[in-house]
Amino acid sequence: MKSVLYMMLILGVVSTRVVAAEDCTPSRWGPDDEIGAANLVTPERVAAAARLVKKGASHPLGIVIDSATPAYPPRGLSIQVVSPGQAGGSQLFDYGLIYNDDLAQLWFGIGSQLDGLGHVGEDGYYYNCNRDADISQVTGLTRLGVHNVPPLVGRGVLVDIARHRSVSHLKAGEAISGEEIKAAANAQGVVFREGDIILLHTGWTDAKFESDPAAWGSGQPGIDNAAAIYLAGLNPVAVGADTWGLGASPPKPGDKDIFDHVILLKHNGIYILETMNTGRLAAEGVREFMFVLGQARVRGSVQMIINPVAMW
Repeated sequence: MKSVLYMMLILGVVSTRVVAAEDCTPSRWGPDDEIGAANLVTPERVAAAARLVKKGASHPLGIVIDSATPAYPPRGLSIQVVSPGQAGGSQLFDYGLIYNDDLAQLWFGIGSQLDGLGHVGEDGYYYNCNRDADISQVTGLTRLGVHNVPPLVGRGVLVDIARHRSVSHLKAGEAISGEEIKAAANAQGVVFREGDIILLHTGWTDAKFESDPAAWGSGQPGIDNAAAIYLAGLNPVAVGADTWGLGASPPKPGDKDIFDHVILLKHNGIYILETMNTGRLAAEGVREFMFVLGQARVRGSVQMIINPVAMW
């Protein structure tokens, strides 16, 4: 009797795993794919993006961060500058050369960052049916690591939501719908194309990051759940904003908190770009540009601090 019950238990566990696997939809780029929408970065699209550089202007989309930068708890940053082998006036070379090195203890998910496909999942699975238990190791992800992501180079577009609302910045918790994104894009002459990097300007970071960092980090304007579905349907490589988490916080009534991450990362393999420094682009009316990102390639990393460059 015990052996029969034991076999039934095993079969029950196996059956549960099969059902869970069947509920997960494999990526359109195949069951072994680990880079998702980065597959849309093609030589043709890179060449087309390069043709957008007409003035030779460039702008860093990353912000400067330090130990005081607000971050999603318990994230933080600590840096120390050291001068190895030079204590007490010691010299390593006989011609007066001196040098500094830096030591840092930090989370990669602070400041301007790239959210990789192994960052947020749902019901035990991440992008492309990768099980949490299989890929999430304390020593690093065994699949979906940010080190796999190729250079993200393509056409960037900016939709200025603050301008569309005729305000300097949106308020925390104000939700942005897909209909509003579409209307703002139409009004500003922005045409979405497959393989774009889509950025939204809310004015939030320009308004609050330095003047009221506590308020900046405790809430934010952002997209609602339906807007994430709308943006995913445009087939971009990445979606980002000048906010620390992309989705409205607190979310609008009826929405799931941070579910925009699930929709984009887990369901569609689309990267998320957080805390993008879009103020200058908005102020100068730059609507399309060449976007270039080559993130640090730390094996098994989930996210990465980044400083993409916009060129036009």
